[in-house]
Amino acid sequence: MTLRCFATLLLSAAVCTLPAVAADSLKAITVAPQGSADFHTIQEAVDHAPAEGAILRIAPGKYREKIHISKPNIHLIGTGKQPQDVVLSWNDSAKSAGGTGKSGSVSVDADGFAAENLTIENTFELEHERFPGEGSQAVALLMSSDKAVLDRVRLLGAQDTLYANSRTCHDNLPKDGSAPPPGRAACQGSRQYFRDCYIEGHVDYIFGDAKAVFENCELHSRHHDTVMVTAQSRQFPEEDSGYYFLHCRITGQDVGDKVILGRPWRTYSTVLFYDTDIQQKLAADGWSEWGGRLKNSTYREYKSHGPGVNGGQRVVNYPPLTRAEEKSLTPRGLLAGTDKWDPVGAIGRLRKLAR
Repeated sequence: MTLRCFATLLLSAAVCTLPAVAADSLKAITVAPQGSADFHTIQEAVDHAPAEGAILRIAPGKYREKIHISKPNIHLIGTGKQPQDVVLSWNDSAKSAGGTGKSGSVSVDADGFAAENLTIENTFELEHERFPGEGSQAVALLMSSDKAVLDRVRLLGAQDTLYANSRTCHDNLPKDGSAPPPGRAACQGSRQYFRDCYIEGHVDYIFGDAKAVFENCELHSRHHDTVMVTAQSRQFPEEDSGYYFLHCRITGQDVGDKVILGRPWRTYSTVLFYDTDIQQKLAADGWSEWGGRLKNSTYREYKSHGPGVNGGQRVVNYPPLTRAEEKSLTPRGLLAGTDKWDPVGAIGRLRKLAR
């Protein structure tokens, strides 16, 4: 991909979404495992929330349930002192659920989703023995929401921990994952903003075709022979999607695993790491091939630092980052869209609700 196309991806954002609802106008619902609360399960609270959305204030505890959210503007707020105090947990895998897309402990397919100060986990890998040749795709959070924000959220899993995906751009695509015919109309991937989050996994543990910004997040590798941090799935040039990691950290034990920044799940996979503190030793090649798609992918890494950088031998070449492009590498610069969405302001309002 040319530098010119890359700049277009950074600066363009056309989107059509439902009107936003002010958070302070949403109904507040309390959830607790027991005792005095409106509901004792999160799914029950979601099911009884108004059609326009609600703020779910969740008391400390472990909620062992599979959760599906199909209403817009659902805000999940953990009321503990730290994200570890509120845990949303389930243990489906692609095999047990009938597909990776059905395995999520929490699945969200409505816009305006928000989560604050809690943990979402898929414990399949910890609770099941894998047999030879058996995959272990087991999603903690599957999110296809536009204008979604996650703040101080822990996402725990192994293979396919976070499915940061879109509902758009998928019509009439080839079933084999190959590139669609040229001349597609431009489309906007779902916009998602992760701030101060902790994401743990090993194989393709952040994947999908959202347009997602990760700021000040920790990406933690669980032990596996080969750890792939990302598998982004932008499928054609006119699709405005990609993963952008700003001021994040990559951590994990150096026990001989090969750790790479990503591999291309689809033909035009797009990932950028900027100002990354790489604590765990990274493989010198940095990225990995997948089905010959690396040549069309847009992979970038700028200003990495830390003891694990292991740089200078990446398998893809990066053009210089221009001043205009660097200036655009902000959550709002990447995600604002034609509706001028302010993801940083959305985080601020979410934190006020959590007080």
